[in-house]
Amino acid sequence: MIRFENILPKPLEGLHHGENSVWERSFELDFNNKTLLNASSGKGKTTFIHLIYGLRTDYSGQILFNNENIQQWDINRWTEMRKNVYSVIFQDLQLFPNLSTEENLRIKWDLGSDLKFDEVIEMLSKLGLGDKLNQSCGTLSQGQQQRVAIVRAMIPKFQYLLMDEPFSHLDEENTAIALELILNRCEHLNAGCFMTTLGETYNNKFNQMLYL
Repeated sequence: MIRFENILPKPLEGLHHGENSVWERSFELDFNNKTLLNASSGKGKTTFIHLIYGLRTDYSGQILFNNENIQQWDINRWTEMRKNVYSVIFQDLQLFPNLSTEENLRIKWDLGSDLKFDEVIEMLSKLGLGDKLNQSCGTLSQGQQQRVAIVRAMIPKFQYLLMDEPFSHLDEENTAIALELILNRCEHLNAGCFMTTLGETYNNKFNQMLYL
């Protein structure tokens, strides 16, 4: 469980926030939930992901993970969280462009997974990239890279999956396939997930909706 108590990023101070906004109010993210954060561009969706993941500390208020203030964590605690609790799909993907698709996936898999690598390849194939294993990620299209990043995020045995507009470059068919893979993986791990969106509700498959 993550509790937010009156959080407001410094760059958003002085701006008007709607009565439904998560900024400057108290609420919780339950790891048993599938949560969708809905907002237009520029409202702080990526910032919100970065706050949870500990990449930004420029905010007022408190973020509590199981009643621990995350601003008091040292690098060792964050390393533990990022290895054993969170998995993430960043908006900028953060793939290694000079490495092949397989190498990008194996780097993550080598850190630990309950999956066999053949199962990782099977997910990649379901997303139409089974023939791209030896191709460098920097030469893939943006949509193809996004699918690689989605599969990479499925590899760890996570407790909570963070996703920042993970389908922004995908067509409807690949979005449906990717969402099914994600939800099935979360169910298998008994994990929760959190995703930002520009307005799509994904057929109400998420059971908590937040707004910025």
